[in-house]
Amino acid sequence: MHEQPLEGPLVGEDGSVGYRGVTACQAVGISYRQLDYWARTTLVVPSVRDASGSGTQRLYSFRDLVVLKVVKRLLDAGVSLQNIRRAIDTLRSRGVDDLAEITLISDGTTVYECRSPEEVVDLLQGGQGVFGIAIGGAFKEIQGSLSHLPAEPAVPQPVGGGLAEESSAGDELAARRARRRAG
Repeated sequence: MHEQPLEGPLVGEDGSVGYRGVTACQAVGISYRQLDYWARTTLVVPSVRDASGSGTQRLYSFRDLVVLKVVKRLLDAGVSLQNIRRAIDTLRSRGVDDLAEITLISDGTTVYECRSPEEVVDLLQGGQGVFGIAIGGAFKEIQGSLSHLPAEPAVPQPVGGGLAEESSAGDELAARRARRRAG
């Protein structure tokens, strides 16, 4: 019987490759105590092999390590473990199995799922949509709209004898200045 190395990938019962807890901790930058707690409380369960009694070791997939790293980054950003858990639970309840395939955004308190540049979902409010604006998209839309609309000069144009005739209340200050200069 050949022995598996202590670090690096290991082969699970189904032939999949996995990483021991110690390796996962080193790769992600967390303590073994955190890793163990997150596994026992089902925040991030090892997908290759979970512990099944004394002496068995958990094996984490590469994707599990990615999710662990995301959890750590959210913690580092100031998001509470309770809010991280709620966000992940919301994703799982919506049928998101592969957490490594999504983009999360956080302001340090709330966790958002970014589905596209225009769609962001607040995961702590039960998946409620929040308004996102892609500035580049808005810029292009305005350029397109303005391409067939008339533009006005920014400086008032003299009419008749040299003084600007003002047609709106917003131009009243400019008219007073012009009268002061002329008189």
